[in-house]
Amino acid sequence: MERAQIETTVLDMVKKAKAATRSIGALPASVKNRMLLDVAEALVAQQQVIISENAKDLADAAKKGLSAAMLNRLQITEKVIGEMVQGLREVAALEDPVGEISEMRRRPSGITVGRMQVPLGVILMIFESRPNVTIDSAALCLKAGNAVILRGGSEALRSNLALAKILQDVLARHKADPAIVQVLAFTDREGID
Repeated sequence: MERAQIETTVLDMVKKAKAATRSIGALPASVKNRMLLDVAEALVAQQQVIISENAKDLADAAKKGLSAAMLNRLQITEKVIGEMVQGLREVAALEDPVGEISEMRRRPSGITVGRMQVPLGVILMIFESRPNVTIDSAALCLKAGNAVILRGGSEALRSNLALAKILQDVLARHKADPAIVQVLAFTDREGID
């Protein structure tokens, strides 16, 4: 992919993510929690698709000569999916941070001021070839009312795209903008430099 095309693609993703922040930041905690629990159910339902896409990533990584430790981090098993499901349930059970007010103080002028937690907006996360981080990161960003663009290691591209599709399908079922969670689908270091 040419540099100009990469830049156009990335800018388009950022614009979509920024537009999606309007909807995600205003979602009630109950809706965000239901989405997270629905993603957990979808992971179990789509387990074989995820493992199949991950097997392709593992085969390519083995051909490239990745170490056994790296292959182990890359591998998605039923156990790893179970851990992702448990993580989603734990995030859903957390208190919603959006709108929390703390450190209220009365000023000499008579007004009361404090700190309110609000979403950051769009978050870009770059991480190594651990596909479970796609789910973990998206869950935390969703809970905090943020859109996220994820860039995992190129060895896990198929796995990350499969997981992102599940996330986006659940968002769409809830009438939320699927651009809340996006994955940069470049190989090597394209799109990062």
